[in-house]
Amino acid sequence: MYAIIETGGKQFRVTKGDVIDVERLQADEGDEVVFDRVLLLAKDDGEVRVGDPVVEGARAKGKVVSEFKDKKVIVFKYKSKVNYRRKKGHRQVKTRVLIEEIEG
Repeated sequence: MYAIIETGGKQFRVTKGDVIDVERLQADEGDEVVFDRVLLLAKDDGEVRVGDPVVEGARAKGKVVSEFKDKKVIVFKYKSKVNYRRKKGHRQVKTRVLIEEIEG
């Protein structure tokens, strides 16, 4: 059984036992989180339910494993012939979640 969930403006294909990195959630380490926005639910018997936009009654439960900073992204602005250069870096904070159960 797998599901496609949406969180933080991104979509993830998850199954039981998967570890995913999502945009920062307001939850502490060890807390349980519930993803209600299930866009697609596929069961082991071949039944596939597609939401419009979400599947009614379906949800994925997970547990927060940790919070961490992602790789650094370099933003470099440059204009030729005018000696204009600006360099900035950014590290996005993400939350690592272990998917424990998919209901629906």
